[in-house]
Amino acid sequence: MPKGILGRKIGMTQIFDEEGNAIPVTAVEAGPCVVVQRKTKEVDGYDAVQLAYGEISENRVNKPLRGHFARAGVKPRRYLREVRLDGGGPLAELQVGDEVKADLFSAGEYVDVAGITKGKGFQGAIKRWNFNRGAMSHGSRYHRGVGSLGATGPARVFKGRKLSGRMGGVRRTVQGLQVVRVDPEQNLLLIKGSVPGPRGGLLFIKQTVKAKKSKSS
Repeated sequence: MPKGILGRKIGMTQIFDEEGNAIPVTAVEAGPCVVVQRKTKEVDGYDAVQLAYGEISENRVNKPLRGHFARAGVKPRRYLREVRLDGGGPLAELQVGDEVKADLFSAGEYVDVAGITKGKGFQGAIKRWNFNRGAMSHGSRYHRGVGSLGATGPARVFKGRKLSGRMGGVRRTVQGLQVVRVDPEQNLLLIKGSVPGPRGGLLFIKQTVKAKKSKSS
């Protein structure tokens, strides 16, 4: 029963469990998201709901999107994402105009969180790929260089060679994170561990694709 919601990263903190152990958590403002469109297998070839999140001024939305939101009878939103409905689930009962809030998830559930990582700009091979450096003594003539690029026969650099370049700013998904606490009134999810992206970055939280085993098993 798939389910998902859009949100933004607020930051990291820690909470304490009943035994007094500190748990590092990421605070996520999850929703509220509004259903803009229902897609069906008969019309679109698959079942899904389209969620919209984030307030935005109407004059910053192009004409096709304004018509899309007007058809749904909702105010324009900044982000649109689809959640596939394979096998039903709580989202399958929603209609256009309904809201999805943080109480979609409950404490103890496991989720996958996707976001855009922090951009690091142009970086060398040591920072980007964890290469080892050379000797730093005088006369070594090799300190933080890339090193050998391979055989000299082809007279070219092979594809896939790890070199200096742009680092970060890519989509990453962290799987199997546990929801520690849910605050429906403030639309907050406290998720154990860290998630991709900077503070204020867009996140897509969905039910994990890998089932977690209980501690007793």
